[in-house]
Amino acid sequence: MASRPPAPMPDTLSDAFAAAVLLSSNDKPDTLPPGRLSPVSPLPHSSSKHHHHHHTPSSSSGSSGSVSRAPAFASRRSHSGEIPLPSDGPPRGARPGHRRTGSGPLIFTSGSTSSSATSPLTNALPAGNICPTVRLAKPLPSFSAASTPPPPAPPRAIRHDVLGSGTGNYGHGSIMRSRSGGVAPEEDANVRRAMSSADPEELKRAGNEQYKKGYFEEALRLYDRALALCPDNAACRGNRAAALTGLRRFGDAIKECEEAVRIDPLYGRAHQRLASLHIRLGHLEDAQRHLSLATPQPDLLELHKLQTVEKHLGRCLDSRKVGDWKNVLRECDAAIAAGADSSALLFAARAEALLRLNQLDEADMAISSASKLDYSSSCISDTKFCGFFANAYLYYAHAQVDIALGRFDHAVSSADKARIIDPRNVEVITMHTNVKAVARARSLGNELFKSGKLSEACIAYGEGLKHHPVNPVLHCNRAACRFKLGQWEKSIEDCNEALMIQPNYTKALLRRAASYVKMERWAESLKDYEVLRRELPGDTEVAEAYFHAQVALKSSQGEEVSNLKFGGEVEAVTGMEQFQMATSLPGVSVVHFMTHSNQQCCKISPFVNALCTKYPSVNFLKVDVNESPAVARAENVRTVPTFKIYKNAIRVKEMICPSQQLLEYSVRHYGT
Repeated sequence: MASRPPAPMPDTLSDAFAAAVLLSSNDKPDTLPPGRLSPVSPLPHSSSKHHHHHHTPSSSSGSSGSVSRAPAFASRRSHSGEIPLPSDGPPRGARPGHRRTGSGPLIFTSGSTSSSATSPLTNALPAGNICPTVRLAKPLPSFSAASTPPPPAPPRAIRHDVLGSGTGNYGHGSIMRSRSGGVAPEEDANVRRAMSSADPEELKRAGNEQYKKGYFEEALRLYDRALALCPDNAACRGNRAAALTGLRRFGDAIKECEEAVRIDPLYGRAHQRLASLHIRLGHLEDAQRHLSLATPQPDLLELHKLQTVEKHLGRCLDSRKVGDWKNVLRECDAAIAAGADSSALLFAARAEALLRLNQLDEADMAISSASKLDYSSSCISDTKFCGFFANAYLYYAHAQVDIALGRFDHAVSSADKARIIDPRNVEVITMHTNVKAVARARSLGNELFKSGKLSEACIAYGEGLKHHPVNPVLHCNRAACRFKLGQWEKSIEDCNEALMIQPNYTKALLRRAASYVKMERWAESLKDYEVLRRELPGDTEVAEAYFHAQVALKSSQGEEVSNLKFGGEVEAVTGMEQFQMATSLPGVSVVHFMTHSNQQCCKISPFVNALCTKYPSVNFLKVDVNESPAVARAENVRTVPTFKIYKNAIRVKEMICPSQQLLEYSVRHYGT
């Protein structure tokens, strides 16, 4: 089919943007009024035959790239059964109030009692509102304050949001619910019935119905069947691309759209989908090219999105050049939020910025997100990013995060790949040299440490730190050497450096606490052990070290500690004298009054044993009221299970039939 020769086109995105707004409504039924670009104004239905346009050129200047735009073709291609784009208005059955806005996509959803006798605290958890773990329904705005709101809706199964690629309420740019849990039986029967058809149009219509309901896998099967019968159907190719986008298979979706364009070069909607996909992947030049070919006009919202992403990306690159990592992070987040939400390069840049800001855990999550994206679709081999070849930058960022977190082998592998892809890049060369040197220093230092050559190991780790001064693993390893050499002050300094870079570094905390103990700085060691007990609640070595530090601090303050003991089993009390001696010891004692014939006692006893292991600095006792009635009478125990807590020979709390939660809270409150 012959086409008209291209007409002269605007030089910039801003000009293209203005030209699109100024198009005549007679020729362009999908044209929007210029005010519809407001991020807070909804996009109205475009079913009206007459629109009044104010010919006001756009002042947007966010994009600096040029656009070579194809002409507005006189005759618009019609592909029956295709999934429409946003400019076609909402499909039949769209619910009121569910209109697209410029600011974001539209979302579619297809025991026992307890009491306290003598206690300075109430027999409850800490003050505050304790809410049940259920979802609370929001009252509808139409209800008055005096009216009774409707009852909460029953909880629904969690479903994942998936970005669609069609129109108004189920497609292009909209968030749809992916029915990953499988289709309903009646839907499955419909799919099987449709799959037996030999009519491509019927298969395509059935696929569209499955797509609208969020069943992307089923829609894909139907489109595949239709294309097997009619492989040159451009509309079906476009619809298949929409289903692939819903499944987040962006690379395959791009290939499908490109095949649709190959079949019909004038297929504007395929160009529109390609532009949208390229924006999400951060391919701005490709997005510009396909927007210029989208007919009868480029989607103004996509054009605006492209300008916004390009603006933030430009600021990100400028900030990186001057080392303003906070602004790099801010602009990366803004570009991702503006539409480039599947760009591996932006997530890698975000990881690099977080790493430079010493936010190692967040950097690791960001580079992990980048790794989960399809590198082959996110990066084109000859694309440049920050002066790197795109794939080289991904490996460059990965190597830096890996080396900082002690994944030395992975770091070397990534650095080697970056060097192969971009061998002349100065930053890649420098990073490759540093990573290799740090990995060698760590390996050599570990070998010397194991062989007992501690001074030489310190020197080896120090050589590695010359290449990577903020490597927490090397600082922590050198701290271990210095601790064994008796250089406790220097060991603490290395631990401080490691913790400044990575505040939750458990090994560095352990070594610093041990160094404080060696220097008899009990208060500081206790602070570190308290943090470690929260991080490692089941670690008996940490609990024992904490107990001994507590004892040492009390001893240094002149308190009696001779009878304090660590851990052990729950001690059985058989007589009054033993009971009085045990509860008069310094520290905290928890007494469990019980009987073997009581079901509640049998149920809570294993939990008491677990608490004895978890809180070894607390002394746990048990009194069988049948075997030791004198103790039960002296303590006025009438109901079992009863728990009494003594602190420094003074009873501070009594609980009758407490819950496990209350019992542990009380032990933790008085025992730590």
